[in-house]
Amino acid sequence: MELDLNGWQGAAAPEAVTLDGNYVRLEPLDAGRHAAAIWRAVQGADEVWDYLFDGPYAEEAEFTAAIAVKAAGTSARFWAILPEYGEAAGYASLMRMDTAHGVIEVGNILYSPRLQRTRAATEAMYLLAGYVFEQLGYRRYEWKCNAENLPSRKAAERLGFRFEGIFRQHMVAKGKNRDTAWFAMLDHEWPERSAAFERWLEPRNFDGEGRQLSNL
Repeated sequence: MELDLNGWQGAAAPEAVTLDGNYVRLEPLDAGRHAAAIWRAVQGADEVWDYLFDGPYAEEAEFTAAIAVKAAGTSARFWAILPEYGEAAGYASLMRMDTAHGVIEVGNILYSPRLQRTRAATEAMYLLAGYVFEQLGYRRYEWKCNAENLPSRKAAERLGFRFEGIFRQHMVAKGKNRDTAWFAMLDHEWPERSAAFERWLEPRNFDGEGRQLSNL
């Protein structure tokens, strides 16, 4: 697609803002406010770390220190995910920011069992995408995962990202080779994706137990 970008001036870097939805709040990650709750939420669920570059952690103090490093870092902006505005039950980040070209990635996503397969989990991704496209002005929003992580690949496509291919021998993760599956969403695709999210998130799309009536 030929695009006229003569007026392009770049995108903005993500800031430490709070993002509120109907079912979830995203707060800038803070070890003192969020680490203990997330630690409790992932107990007995070491599988949540299988495809992340860190974890699992044997001690809460070690985990809290890792959260503090994430919160203080400048290469990624992390948010704690608070379903129903209660305790934090996971986190996600915007990373690999290329403001000059308008490219950014959502990654380092940790969803505890309490957060998985919930309206809050989906709305968290909707809020971040809206922030990226509507407030920061990015042109390209990326999702990358281990090619063997089939749930993550399925989630990317459900959320409106388009599969673009496999980067073979892309990384070494926890002493193993990682082939990386690449997905992306573009700015001109977002209005249609946003409308689909909003239809799905309507309260009338859920029964009294919170189960969806129509798929995203």
